[in-house]
Amino acid sequence: MDEDRETQSDLSAFDGGSDDSASDGAERTRNGRNKSNGSDSPESTADRPEVREMDRDERIELGVDLLAHVETDELSLSDAVDRIETVTTSPALTREILDTAELRGVIDREEGRIQTRRGGTFVRFESQVVKRDGDFDCRRCGAGLSTGHFIRFDAGELGPFGSSCIKKVLGRE
Repeated sequence: MDEDRETQSDLSAFDGGSDDSASDGAERTRNGRNKSNGSDSPESTADRPEVREMDRDERIELGVDLLAHVETDELSLSDAVDRIETVTTSPALTREILDTAELRGVIDREEGRIQTRRGGTFVRFESQVVKRDGDFDCRRCGAGLSTGHFIRFDAGELGPFGSSCIKKVLGRE
């Protein structure tokens, strides 16, 4: 089934890790749920599904949310796709995220360029970015990380990212 392949490819950046309920108190390090630097607690992330746990509609919402928070006025289509690939690697779902964002007025597309319509929307690093210590792989570049940066959107949490990749994903670099 295509949806299974889509989910599998999106899980490639994560360790298969054990389920929280079956771990018997063991630390989880790939997604950082249980190993924290104190800036976040399991209770505050419990209501925010991880990307690998999201269904198609939730991924679309997260992708649109991400595009709404990109802090640059214009992107090439390939740069926009690079950011969306932190949510999904499915070309069909990527197209659907771009179409949905355009229909909602988040972006305008013209001749291979994406115009963002920010309207004051940006990520507040102090409140929307959570750092967790652990053993992570960057969701954008795949590099090993000892500190993961996670972005909290209304649609869910996206990460982990390294300190430079989170800036690239948000358009601050």
